[in-house]
Amino acid sequence: MAGGEGTRLRPLTSNCPKPMLPLGNRPMMEHIVSLLHRHGIDEIVVTVAFLAKQIRTYFGDGSEFGVKIVYATEDQPLGTAGSVRNAMDVLDERFLVISGDVLTDIDLTKIIDLHEQKKALATIGLVHVENPLEFGIVITKEDGSIERFLEKPTWGQVFSDTINTGIFVLEPEIFEYIEADRPVDFSSEVFPALLSDSKALYGAVVDGYWEDVGTLEAYVSAHKDVMDSKVRVDVPGFEVGKGVWLGEGAELHPDAQVDGFAIIGENSRVEAGARLGKYTVLGKNVRVRGDAHLERSVVHDNAYIAEGVQLRGAVIGRSSDLRRGARCDDGSVIGDECFIGDGAHIGSDVKIYPFKTVEAGATINSSIIWESKGSRSLFSRSGVTGLANVDITPELVAKVAMAFATTLRKDSTVITSRDSSRAARMLKRAFMAGLNAGGINVLDLEVSPIPVTRFLARQPVASAGVSLRLVEGDPQSIVIRFFDQDGLDIGEDAQRKIERIFAREDFRRVLPSEIGDIGFPPRALEHYTSALGDTVDLSIVRQARFKIVIDYSYGATAFVMPNVLAKLGADVLGVNPYASTRQAINVEQEDSLEQVSALVKASGANLGAVISADGEQLSLIDDRGTVLSDEQAQLAVLGLVAGHIDGDKIAVPVTVSSAAERIASAHGVEILRTKTSATALMAAASKRGVGFASSAHGGFIVPGFLPAFDAGAALVKILELLAREKLTLSSVRASLPDTHLAHASVITPWEQKGLVMRTLVELSKDRRMELIDGVKVFHDDGWVLALPDPDQPVTHIWAEGSSDARANALAQEYERRLAQALR
Repeated sequence: MAGGEGTRLRPLTSNCPKPMLPLGNRPMMEHIVSLLHRHGIDEIVVTVAFLAKQIRTYFGDGSEFGVKIVYATEDQPLGTAGSVRNAMDVLDERFLVISGDVLTDIDLTKIIDLHEQKKALATIGLVHVENPLEFGIVITKEDGSIERFLEKPTWGQVFSDTINTGIFVLEPEIFEYIEADRPVDFSSEVFPALLSDSKALYGAVVDGYWEDVGTLEAYVSAHKDVMDSKVRVDVPGFEVGKGVWLGEGAELHPDAQVDGFAIIGENSRVEAGARLGKYTVLGKNVRVRGDAHLERSVVHDNAYIAEGVQLRGAVIGRSSDLRRGARCDDGSVIGDECFIGDGAHIGSDVKIYPFKTVEAGATINSSIIWESKGSRSLFSRSGVTGLANVDITPELVAKVAMAFATTLRKDSTVITSRDSSRAARMLKRAFMAGLNAGGINVLDLEVSPIPVTRFLARQPVASAGVSLRLVEGDPQSIVIRFFDQDGLDIGEDAQRKIERIFAREDFRRVLPSEIGDIGFPPRALEHYTSALGDTVDLSIVRQARFKIVIDYSYGATAFVMPNVLAKLGADVLGVNPYASTRQAINVEQEDSLEQVSALVKASGANLGAVISADGEQLSLIDDRGTVLSDEQAQLAVLGLVAGHIDGDKIAVPVTVSSAAERIASAHGVEILRTKTSATALMAAASKRGVGFASSAHGGFIVPGFLPAFDAGAALVKILELLAREKLTLSSVRASLPDTHLAHASVITPWEQKGLVMRTLVELSKDRRMELIDGVKVFHDDGWVLALPDPDQPVTHIWAEGSSDARANALAQEYERRLAQALR
C-alpha cells in the first residue's frame, strides 16, 4: 500500500510520496520490500496514487531488489480495502497486505502460519503500543479470534493497547466483502462485516518493532531507533564504530568530532572542526563545513551546511542551503531546496515549505506559508483554547476562521457572539474577518449568552455558530466554541476536518466580489424569549405566582431572562444583573450561592438560582435556603421531569448515580447512559425518544426547546413542573434517595493509558462491564468506572456503593489496581 500522501509529514512529503521518504538513507518502502523478501515473499503488487512516478522509477520491476513488482494505480481514493480490490486481477491466491510507509521488522511468517493453522479468511497482525489513540484497537479471545475492535478511539474508549498494524493475511474470498468503484475501508467496513457473518477472523499478536512514522516527531524518533538497533533494517555503508555508519565514498575529517550514534551517507563530507552529536543522520552528497554543530537532526541528500550552522532536533530537506551561522531549533523542518541566509534563526517547531528563501539575519517564529503547522491539540474538550493574545492570537484566530469557512458552503451564514471581555471582542473581530475572507457571511449577536447563539444557529438563515469567551475560572484564557446547524457542539469529524485544513493552510480564498458580509440579526432576543415561553404552560406558572432570586453572574443572560420571567408572572429579585467581565472574574461561585441562599431566606422566595456567565450551567437553592449539590439538583429535576417528558428516555453520563434509574423507572422512563463529554450528551439529547438530559455538573437540556445546555430553559421548565405538581423544591429534595459516590484519580503517563485499561479489562473479565466511556465494572453492591482524562495524564475513578465507606473502598481498591498496572 503506497498511495498515501503523508500530509502530517509535510513539508517533507510536499513533493515526495511518504513511501519514498528516506529512513536510514533508504526509502521507507525499500525497508518493507527487504522485509518481505526475507520472509520469502517475492511477488509484490504496489498500489500507487500520489506522485506514483517517483515510486515506479525507483523500484522498477523489482528485479534490482530480488522481487517481482507490478503496480495498481488508483485514479481516485478508494480506501484501504478499495485499493486492494483495484488490484484483485492479480490477487488470485492467498496474499498479504502491508503498508509501504511504516518501519517494522515484525515476524510476517508467524502471522501467515497462524492464518494457515486457523484456516482463517482474514488474519490481522497485532502489536502492543504505548499510545493507541491514532490506531485501531483490537481485542482477541484466547484462541486468537477477534472479539472486538475500534478504529481511532478517544481516551474514554481505550480498553486495550493492542492495535491493528495494517498488516493482513487474506484469502481471495475477501473480495466478496469489498464493493467495487467506491471507497471501502478494511477496519470500519470489511472486518466488522466478517465479524457480523461469523467468518474466521483472527488476530496474531507478534513481537518486534512497528512504527507508523505518521508525524515529524515520529520520523526523527524512528532514526534514533534504527541507530539504537531497536529495529532490524539495512543501513547502507559500513559500521566503522559502535553505532557510526559511513557510506561509500563518504569523507570524515580526522579533526571532525562524532560524539554519538550517526549515519553519514554516500559521498558526504564532514570537514575539520565540525561536530556531529548523537543521533545525527546525513544523506547522500551532504557537505558539513567547519564549526557546524548537528545533534539529533536528519539532513537529506545534497544539502549544504555552512560554517557555524547549529541544528538541534531539526530535519533538513533535499538540496537545501543553510549559510554561515544559521540556527534551527528543536522540531523545525526545512523543506526541499530552501535557502536559509547567514545568521538566520528558525525557531522551535517552525516549518519552512519547499523552495523558500529566508533572508540573512531573519528570526522566524512561525511557519513560512505554503502549508502551516497544525497542532494535533488545536481542539481541546471544549473548543480551541489557550492564553489570550499569547496562544490564541488574532493571526491564529483568523486562520482557524478561514479553515472553518472552508468547511462550509460559500455564501453560508455563521452566527457569532462573545462575552463582554476585551479579549473576546478583539479576537471575535479577527474571526469574523477570517470568515469573510472565506466567503462566509456573519450575523453578529455581539455580547450574548451561548444558548441564544445556539438557538440562532438552528434558524434556516444560518449554517453554524461560533462564540468566543473567557474560560470559566481562568480569565487569562480564551475559548472558541463551534456549533453546527443544529446548535450542537461540532463533532470530532468536523474538528479533524478543520484541523487538517488549518495544518495545510488549504484555505478557500474568494474573489473580492465574493467576500462575506457582516450583519446583525434583528430582534434575536425577542425570538429566543418568545420561543422559550411557548415551551411551557404560562397560565399554570402564572397562577403559582413564584417569587425567585436569580444571580446572573454578570453574564449576558441578564439581557434575556427578565423578559422570559416577566411572561411567567414571577416576582424576581435579580443579583448581578448586568454583563461585566471585570466583575465576573472576581466572583467565586460559593460566595454567590451563599448570597442567594441568604436572600431566599430573607425574602421568603420559592426558589433561588445561580446561572453561569455563559448561560449554560444552573445551580439551585430551595425554598428553605438549602443549596443543592449538582448531584441533588440533577436527581431532583430528573424526578420532576420523568412524569412529564415528550419521550421515554432521559440521557445522563456514565458517572451519574444508579439512583437515576430507580427514579426514572417509577415513571416508566428509561435512562440512556452516555459518554461524559458535553458533545456526547447533546448528541444523545437529539435522538428520537429522549425528552430530557443532564450532565453531572449543572448542565440541563430540554430537547423540546434546544438540544443543548440552557440554564434559562431549564429554570423555566422547573418552575412549570413545580407549579403543575404543586410541590416545593425542598420537598422534592427531601424525597431523594441517598447516594454514595466516591472519586479518585491516578496519575497515568500518556504512553501507559492503554496498558492500564487493557489490564483492568483483563482483571475484570468475570464481571459485567460497560465500555460506553472508559471501563465500568459492576459489583453486587455498586460499580466502578475507570476513565482516562483526554487532556491530562490522569485516569479518573468513580465508584458507587451501598454506603460512603463501601464507595470509598471500591475507589481505593481500583486505585491500587491501576497503580499496580503502572509498575
